[in-house]
Amino acid sequence: MAPVDYKEYIEVDPEIRFGKPVIKGTRITVYDVLQWLAIGMTHGEITSDFPQITEMQILACLAYAANKERIIKVA
Repeated sequence: MAPVDYKEYIEVDPEIRFGKPVIKGTRITVYDVLQWLAIGMTHGEITSDFPQITEMQILACLAYAANKERIIKVA
């Protein structure tokens, strides 16, 4: 499986959710999705509760977070 290009699914707009990264076309932040995954929600539960989110968008949130982790510099 090829890596997900999160740039296709995630946007940062200062007018939406104070400029936090969100899933394009929604007000759902990457942080929201990561929190749902962290509390144990499955991808299926998330897409059931929030039908405007797709599996690829969930994977894009994970890819975005992984990229942020990769570029953090240790002081």
